[in-house]
Amino acid sequence: MLIEGYDGGPLVPSEPLLERAGFWPHHLLTMCRFTPDGPRPVPEWFGADGADTDALSEVILDERAWPTLRLPIRDGHCAVVVYRNLVGDYGIDYLLTHPDRPRSQELATYDGDWRGAGLPWRELLLIAEAPDPAAPGVHDPAARLLLLLPLLADDELPPQAPERVRAALVAIGAPEDSAEHTAAHLLRNRREA
Repeated sequence: MLIEGYDGGPLVPSEPLLERAGFWPHHLLTMCRFTPDGPRPVPEWFGADGADTDALSEVILDERAWPTLRLPIRDGHCAVVVYRNLVGDYGIDYLLTHPDRPRSQELATYDGDWRGAGLPWRELLLIAEAPDPAAPGVHDPAARLLLLLPLLADDELPPQAPERVRAALVAIGAPEDSAEHTAAHLLRNRREA
């Protein structure tokens, strides 16, 4: 797999990782800041346990094969999530690519702190709900929404946002009885616009 600017990185299409226990807590727990007055975020919020999450972390953090998740969009664009595993420089890059453009557009990067503008709720939903079924990658709208959720940078969310995130969490295996709380926590801890 080739993406301009990643010539030295061993990018590996890794969509099957989404089906493995531990993927979702690994991806979303960075949004779950711990606050002294609230419960400690745990992998069980996402339907996994700590052992599954730790085991999958070894795969995701392998510097020999950087997991890359493609979210093809109907107009030929593709949102791409790259787990960049340089030794001493781990991070997650969110890109927008198009076959007619020589360079990818960086949406945001996370390496302990966020850089980049992120996405407002409306644009995040547009990408989540517009998969190109003919192109390889993640097509499930719930998984697409959750993959992009760390990019959310919006001061005001529509009233239906918590329910959309709750439903997406249940769709990927989060417990129904705690999904509302998890969705609220994720949205409360979104990036500032």
